[in-house]
Amino acid sequence: MAATTIATATPEAESASAAPVSTVRGACPHDCPDTCALLTTVQNGRALRVQGNPAHASTGGVLCTKVSRYAERTHHPERILTPLKRVGPKGQGQFQPVSWDEALQDIAARLGTIAARNPEAILPYSYAGTMGLVQGESMDRRFFHRLGAAQLDRTICATAGGEALLHTLGAKVGMKLEFFAQARLILIWGSNSIASNLHFWRLAQQAKRDGARLVCIDPRKSETAEKCHEHLQLMPGTDAALALALMHELIVHDWLDHDYIERHTLGWEQLRERALAWPPERAAEVCGLPVEQIRRLARDYGNTRPAAIRLNYGVQRVRGGGNAVRAIACLPALVGAWREPAGGLLLSSSGHFPVQRAQLQRPDLLGTRRPRLLNMVTLGDDLLRPGSSAFGPPIEALVIYNSNPVAVAPDSGRVVQGFAREDLFTVVLEHFQTDTADWADYVLPATTQLEHWDIHLAYGHTDVLLNRPAIAPQGQARSNAHIFRELAAHMGFTEPCFTDSDEQLCRQAYGAAVDFEQLLEHGFAALALPDAPFAQGGFATPSGRCEFYSQRLAQQGLDPLPDWLPNHEAPGRSPLSALYPLAMISPPARNFLNSSFVNLQSLRDIEGRPLLEIHPQDAAARAIADGDLVRVFNGRGSYACHAQISQRARPGVVNGLGIWWRKLGVEGTNVNELTSQALTDMGAGPTFYDCLVQVERAAHPQQKK
Repeated sequence: MAATTIATATPEAESASAAPVSTVRGACPHDCPDTCALLTTVQNGRALRVQGNPAHASTGGVLCTKVSRYAERTHHPERILTPLKRVGPKGQGQFQPVSWDEALQDIAARLGTIAARNPEAILPYSYAGTMGLVQGESMDRRFFHRLGAAQLDRTICATAGGEALLHTLGAKVGMKLEFFAQARLILIWGSNSIASNLHFWRLAQQAKRDGARLVCIDPRKSETAEKCHEHLQLMPGTDAALALALMHELIVHDWLDHDYIERHTLGWEQLRERALAWPPERAAEVCGLPVEQIRRLARDYGNTRPAAIRLNYGVQRVRGGGNAVRAIACLPALVGAWREPAGGLLLSSSGHFPVQRAQLQRPDLLGTRRPRLLNMVTLGDDLLRPGSSAFGPPIEALVIYNSNPVAVAPDSGRVVQGFAREDLFTVVLEHFQTDTADWADYVLPATTQLEHWDIHLAYGHTDVLLNRPAIAPQGQARSNAHIFRELAAHMGFTEPCFTDSDEQLCRQAYGAAVDFEQLLEHGFAALALPDAPFAQGGFATPSGRCEFYSQRLAQQGLDPLPDWLPNHEAPGRSPLSALYPLAMISPPARNFLNSSFVNLQSLRDIEGRPLLEIHPQDAAARAIADGDLVRVFNGRGSYACHAQISQRARPGVVNGLGIWWRKLGVEGTNVNELTSQALTDMGAGPTFYDCLVQVERAAHPQQKK
């Protein structure tokens, strides 16, 4: 298990043994379902180490390798600790320090000038660099609502799956995490849990020791797949076909809970008809799986209780991702798995949390204005789009925080073209000089989680966590909320809500729904939820049932039943296949979290270098040897990295591990040079795992851009 409980910042910090030592409770801010409770040991105003809080059941005193190095990250010598103003050409990363007053006055003046013409020419861009409700979605939203800026559709991770759960279960809800330990069969579907959901994996291992069967469903033979009893290594984007074939077998063998279906589902007859069109033979051809493997999984799922599914978001990053999640989310109701605490499904638990978002974000500050909504996935195209009656004004200013879009947004060649516009004003709030910060006009130093207040929900368990500052802000760093308070003041916004402190915002996030005094005392508080939330139905859908058939989808002109949709770029089906015959997925490198932690040398040393996993058969056909420098390319761009010949890749599929910063790549690009801006079937999400490429040996490395 890749986990540890302690990370030391520096030997010098440990040597100051005479000074008093304190321990401060906090929460991990990163985009991970585990949302761990932290304990930070502090001496002389410096974080010595960050540990998991053993009093928090889900965390259990254990942290992943990445976050165990959080003290190293906070005290990193490359931290940005003063405001910076660009002095060189765009993209070159040449800056000079300036005062906060100079930076804020100039930024406010330039935003004010643009807003006087049309505030919708200003676009905020943020995501889950912190998952905190205060530093991620409070004062910033108030600022942009008051300004009347364009609104950002924050779709880059989870919206297809979220919409699918909404139209099936009624919300992003599911099993309680702790009960996976009691399951007898666990399907780990689209998740490398060892790397990205460590605390669930501990429970799965406990269940395995107690006799449970673990089955992994994933196009990549991940570390998790290697530890399961069986691995179904299907083609990317074929999960819905597999789920429909499982339904077919449940029906024809009558492995169904007819009473649960009758009482607590909607659309059974229509779903039954569709599923019967998917015998295992058909799904096997689509998925690239042995027929018997599909039959065996259906037999196990239909005859084992309790049976649990841990679904993750990789499944929904293809054209038919929403339909895939819908199909999988129907399975527990068919067999009555929801009757037991250890049965059912978990993709996200975030819908359980009673967050007071209107109080935090104050959409009332918009008044009667209704600004346009721009999708963060299509940033590359939108930055290059001229003004029109349909689109609105061209984007003239970007304010970026909690995100690194030059590295993480799809079709990054287009994104870079957009950032290179001389008439684009760009402000970045950051800890480090990322790929995106290199293109900024101003970089403002932001605090890390150890330096500010915040409060959290989770999408992998059901506890609220409070983060208290363990140390003072380093250098001149300020919290995101502080920066937007100051910007509001410089813009002349006088509404009282712009004076709320970070601690006050923490208190507002849940209001009376969560005991804040308990959070102050313990650092976390569990939501009061039933152990088996849908044992007696009670789904949050309009019908109160698990909706196999969704009238709301029908009203949107979408298929009301789950179905399999081929990828936008499906091998053998897309016209692009002749030029680019390999499907590519881009799962995260084990020691990075999206593009966070990439700048930590200790973690880069573990990862080594940017890699492409390729099956021996595909490597041999291209005369590629292990370790060769290769060029991965399609019509959108080219990416140089090193080949790793491995059974982790199945034939016809390559795995481009991400997300390396572009500037650390062999030729100044990363895997998102290849991904597209095409969207999912519902939720307008990204299709990172729906991508055709070709691979060839590279003659020699080209000069880094």
